[in-house]
Amino acid sequence: MNHRINLLASAIPLLLLLLLTLLPQPTTAVDTARSIQIMNESGRRVVVHWINPDTGEMVLQSDPDVLNGASMDLNSFVGHTFEVRELPAKKTGFCAGEDETCRVDHFTVNSNQDQVIMIKEGVEVEHTDSKTIASKSASTLLDDCKSTAKSHLSSDPESAINILEDLTKCVQKGIAVEIERANEEIAFQATVRKDMAALVENYTCADESLNTTEAKRTEYWESGGEFGRRMKVSVMIDRPASRIHTIEDFLTDDECRAVEEAAAPLLHDATVADGSGGSKLSESRKAQQAGIKVHWEKEEEGDLIARLSRRVYDYVNHVLPFNIRENGQEDLMSIQYFGRGPDDEAPDRYMPHCDGDCNGLDFKPG
Repeated sequence: MNHRINLLASAIPLLLLLLLTLLPQPTTAVDTARSIQIMNESGRRVVVHWINPDTGEMVLQSDPDVLNGASMDLNSFVGHTFEVRELPAKKTGFCAGEDETCRVDHFTVNSNQDQVIMIKEGVEVEHTDSKTIASKSASTLLDDCKSTAKSHLSSDPESAINILEDLTKCVQKGIAVEIERANEEIAFQATVRKDMAALVENYTCADESLNTTEAKRTEYWESGGEFGRRMKVSVMIDRPASRIHTIEDFLTDDECRAVEEAAAPLLHDATVADGSGGSKLSESRKAQQAGIKVHWEKEEEGDLIARLSRRVYDYVNHVLPFNIRENGQEDLMSIQYFGRGPDDEAPDRYMPHCDGDCNGLDFKPG
């Protein structure tokens, strides 16, 4: 049997708030990995190389080039420097720079998130990120409000208090507009993600010849304890904020039967969070689920479910640096899906979804 486990009152505070967006924030070395998107709008083909800081070696990152109008994603680290180089035209064999030279520009990954590298006409790099965009927006807002305040001051130098109130109102109005724009964008992105879910499911389920996603790498893990053994691990996704591993034969036959027997009298329709602290039924999640209590006091006696649960914690702690213990954790969860045939109009399934708000923002820790 092959089992798997998938695993804002006054003007001063307002101005300070805006000015703080212009100041650099402290960074740590805990997570320096950054995802970069490179977009080529230069009208030319280009190649992207990482420059090894120790040897100066040029390491190709594009595969092999980035066509005009195309984009590429790049996983890198803060401080890494890259070269963008124009390639000769295929028809003429020459570049479009002065004296037909190939133009070059560089960029260095900074500590900000959501970095986008725009390769503009002339092979000139424009480096933007979420903090830069916020800083520009804040600067533009302050400049507009200061201009209005200076105009009022020159026409009526004695009414400083009124001018300060006008400045405050100007800033408040500008911030309200920016927040509204941001909320509109978040709502739009959430709608796109939800609409994509149905499309992805329909495509993958309709194509019976579609291959399973290939693992990024394969490794082996040795479980501990009396019944420890070597298991094959397929690493499907390995990112700073998400990891998906599949482990072959994670459960023994006896452990599998013990889970099924414990879950059988407790199975009920699976639910999703309703946004107000409760739960509700949803068409996007059709399954039977049961929470199985783990009798940790029987672990030393060889209790099968306790043994399995210990293996789950051991592997999670092997992969993640959190040293998670069983105290205060949820019960072992059994989820069962029924109906897989071609005549099942709505078989049990868990559609592609977002855990929590579907707005694309980072989850808050805690």
